[in-house]
Amino acid sequence: MAGGERRITATEPKVWFTSTESFAKVFSAGNRELLRVIAEKAPDSLDELAQITGKAKSNLSRTLRTMEGYGVVRLERGERGRIAPKVICD
Repeated sequence: MAGGERRITATEPKVWFTSTESFAKVFSAGNRELLRVIAEKAPDSLDELAQITGKAKSNLSRTLRTMEGYGVVRLERGERGRIAPKVICD
């Protein structure tokens, strides 16, 4: 792919990391657990996710925005402007 010999198909993942360190930070044990909770519980808002996990909403927001930048989650506006996290890769 990097050499231009092969193109990415529409069904292939588009998550890329520039280093193993950045990969390790995004997919730390705590973040993998967070992704599992989001996938299983499907919280309707960051407030609900904060209640489920016991983590501060501000910390969750920062972590999820980083994950969103890598294409791991999507933060969707729900009812009354609430932001709901969705896992978009497995």
